[in-house]
Amino acid sequence: MSAYGDTRAITPPDIRSRKGGTPLVCLTAYTTPVARLVDPHCDVVLVGDSVGMVLHGLPSTLGVTLEMMITHGQAVRRGIKQALMVVDLPFGSYEESPEQAFRNAARVMAETGCTAVKLEGGEAMAETIGFLAARGVPVMAHVGLTPQAINTIGGYRVQGRGGDAERIRRDAIAVGEAGAFAVVLEKVPEALARRITKEVATPTIGIGASAACDGQILVVDDMLGLFGDFRPKFVKRYAELREAAAAAIASYAREVKERQFPAAEHVFADAPKPADTDATKSGEAA
Repeated sequence: MSAYGDTRAITPPDIRSRKGGTPLVCLTAYTTPVARLVDPHCDVVLVGDSVGMVLHGLPSTLGVTLEMMITHGQAVRRGIKQALMVVDLPFGSYEESPEQAFRNAARVMAETGCTAVKLEGGEAMAETIGFLAARGVPVMAHVGLTPQAINTIGGYRVQGRGGDAERIRRDAIAVGEAGAFAVVLEKVPEALARRITKEVATPTIGIGASAACDGQILVVDDMLGLFGDFRPKFVKRYAELREAAAAAIASYAREVKERQFPAAEHVFADAPKPADTDATKSGEAA
């Protein structure tokens, strides 16, 4: 059940209408099973280009391709029933011109079935956001720490401290005025995120920002404790599934080596049993 009181698909206007209301719940997903897990609880499910680091072992998001985003978007679409599905446009797929951005956004929407796309950048991307919005492409913006620009900003540093705060504020205002239905504020000081949220009409979605934002987003593998030893300050671990999975795999390996697995209940007798027949019919038997 969504925050809207039913299970209809959530739309960008729904998200925009939540400004100042019940906080928006947002998580990433890259696969069908995870999409099915997060969908009942989320207003927005983001197929983020963080997939490159989380699932493909890339050192940054810069190596993520449009094809990768489409493949993972298609997988997530199969697991979504009610949440608004947003897909990141990867580095190099939208910066050249508004026309390039539209071609690639239209392709992503057509091939994945997503409702909206997300792109990084503030004032410099305002024209592109307006171009897309005017042509039927809902856009979620992303300012503050923009991972696709790490080579320019010098790494994954907090953005908007001191005199730089005004730049981030202008970025947030610009993307909202250009037509973005929401804006992600990443890794900015709490006071700045609070100020921007108060000043702009566009819903803000924080990650490493402020609880005063209109919503929050995390990488699902981070909050579940699946993504290695990566422990940024802004991530709360709601589980330690990597440790649990490692322990389970170790137990499996030990039981195989000690010939404890498979046990009698896991193997088939010479004469078929009802359970064997049922398993075969369901496609679970080898």
